[in-house]
Amino acid sequence: MQINTLNFSVCTKGFNDIIDVTNDVQKILNESGMKEGNALVFVTGSTAGVTTIEYEPGLLKDYPEFFEKIIPLNKVYHHNEAWHDNNGYAHVRASLQGASFTVPFTNGKLLLGTWQQIILVDFDNRSRQRNVIVQLIGE
Repeated sequence: MQINTLNFSVCTKGFNDIIDVTNDVQKILNESGMKEGNALVFVTGSTAGVTTIEYEPGLLKDYPEFFEKIIPLNKVYHHNEAWHDNNGYAHVRASLQGASFTVPFTNGKLLLGTWQQIILVDFDNRSRQRNVIVQLIGE
């Protein structure tokens, strides 16, 4: 078994910016030469998350609207009272979303569905440069 840990950066706009990182992950897999295993995709930081959706215009609106309904931007958060950075909502959204996603691969190809992409969501209240770590485990 082999383990490769690599990373790439993504510039985001914040405020629920959704970035499709599928091609970035596949490129790392291609360059590794690994054929079968699992790819763990992880974003560092406590105000961003990683998951999978169909990356299409409707869901790019629906997904942020969902988070606004369950974790509203303009609510009193104790984090904001402590740090005065007004991003308490971003921390809660990111923790609900989760910071990582794992996808299997075989024959050097991610085993995603036709309409399934890996996305990074930046929930913070400002633009950021996000570090995405990809850990490949397999052969």
